[in-house]
Amino acid sequence: MAVTIEDLYRNYGILADAKDNLSQHKDAYQVILDGVKGGPKEKRLAAQFIPKFFSSFPELADAAINAQLDLCEDEDVSIRRQAIKELPRFATGENILRVADILTQLLQTDDTAEFNQVNAALISIFKIDAKGTLGGLFSQILQGEDIVRERAIKFLSTKLKTLPEDVTTKEVEEYVFAETKKVLEDVTGEEFVLLMRVVSGLRVLQTVHGRQQLVELVVEQAFLEQALNPADPDTVDRLLQCTRQALPLFSKNVHSTRFVTYFCEHVLPNLSTLTSPVAELDIQLEVLKLLAEMSPFCGDMEKLEANLNMLFTKLLEFMPLPPEEVENGENSTSEEPKLQFSYVECLLFGFHQLGKKLPDFLLDKVDAERLKDFKIRLQYFARGLQVYIRQLRVALQGKTGDALKTEENKIKVVALKITNNINVLIKDLFHNPPSYKSTVTLSWKPVQKTEAVAPKRPSGEEMGSGGSTKKQISPLPRRDARQIYNPPSGKYSASIGNFNYERGGFRGGRGRGFGARGNRSRGRIY
Repeated sequence: MAVTIEDLYRNYGILADAKDNLSQHKDAYQVILDGVKGGPKEKRLAAQFIPKFFSSFPELADAAINAQLDLCEDEDVSIRRQAIKELPRFATGENILRVADILTQLLQTDDTAEFNQVNAALISIFKIDAKGTLGGLFSQILQGEDIVRERAIKFLSTKLKTLPEDVTTKEVEEYVFAETKKVLEDVTGEEFVLLMRVVSGLRVLQTVHGRQQLVELVVEQAFLEQALNPADPDTVDRLLQCTRQALPLFSKNVHSTRFVTYFCEHVLPNLSTLTSPVAELDIQLEVLKLLAEMSPFCGDMEKLEANLNMLFTKLLEFMPLPPEEVENGENSTSEEPKLQFSYVECLLFGFHQLGKKLPDFLLDKVDAERLKDFKIRLQYFARGLQVYIRQLRVALQGKTGDALKTEENKIKVVALKITNNINVLIKDLFHNPPSYKSTVTLSWKPVQKTEAVAPKRPSGEEMGSGGSTKKQISPLPRRDARQIYNPPSGKYSASIGNFNYERGGFRGGRGRGFGARGNRSRGRIY
């Protein structure tokens, strides 16, 4: 005979009145468990009554959890929500892992209110036993269905950082790092970015040693020991994603040497043949910007002269010779060479940074003919530069506030930064001997109070345990104001607008690392 509402209330009364003798009323609790087989009203009552007396009947623990689980999968969404709301009350002792595992699988729901209920329940049991809860989450990330894995990773990336410090203890954070390293052995590009967001926010890693460990994780994913295939967009995409994740980690104590070396040896020689993973992305400018940003944090480099020479060669490619003049002193062609300021800013900045490590490069390592050619190009570029700086200053003169916020003027402001930066760096190289003392802030970096002073990047020690400075990793660092000035004369690089590069995942599996993750079990595995 089916259990009725009256049966449930009567047996609830027996248990409520039993007080210290609860364990003697096993039959009454069994009636409440059987309530999950009744109608909607009986199920709603059972969802509330089962957890209330759960701890008093350890011998019926499995039956009770399974009964509640049946309610979590009921066709009636209101019953599911009620059952999910009560699930944290089962999270005691050795049951915590199972409850966390169940809740993680329930993240796959498409009902918004139910999804929020699952999130709230997971956060609730985090405060009961953080490590046990993480065990359930990582179990599903490693073995669960794709939709569950995806949502579990997103849960960690958004919720873990919101938990109080007394919940995410040092032991808990170390467990997160250890388990994340296991997951990173086989991830997609999007998963890699989200997981890096998780581990980069751990207080235990906000030290020089901790950030070095994070860089090692990225290096492993970047495959820096392999040659670059410039024709494969997935390979290029992987390198971009990894470099972006490593970039905020670099400092005067955590060096970018391996990445800078790889860019000089494998990326620059193939710059013109790189295949962009995204149609709208100017891939050449993108990699040059990454190289420029990394270069100040490059340590001792094994092949410094060769890498400087590659940078020098590439710089020459983007700095044209002046047009030839015919006998009457006029240009032999009506069209002057285009001055690609955005590319030159990146290459000149990188060359200037690495040049500090070998200051006699232009004096002793470059032959006289090549040096003469470079100076001619430099002088021609500097002359064009002065013209545009004057034009830009005139165009922006007297403009403040909202007037500077128009799309056209924002582009001109960025263009003025680019040209000013190049001007400062060229002046350094015109010194005899060449100087490498000036500092500039790259044009796409946040505006500093003093234009010509590079931003101070705090070391791991300076960050302390809070990790609340700008050094905090974001999934894909923003590149605000990346427009490139394009006046009517057409002498600037083509504008790429405000395009914010972010591409999730990688096509195709390639074994370990980004790509397909192989087959995982399917179906309910509570």
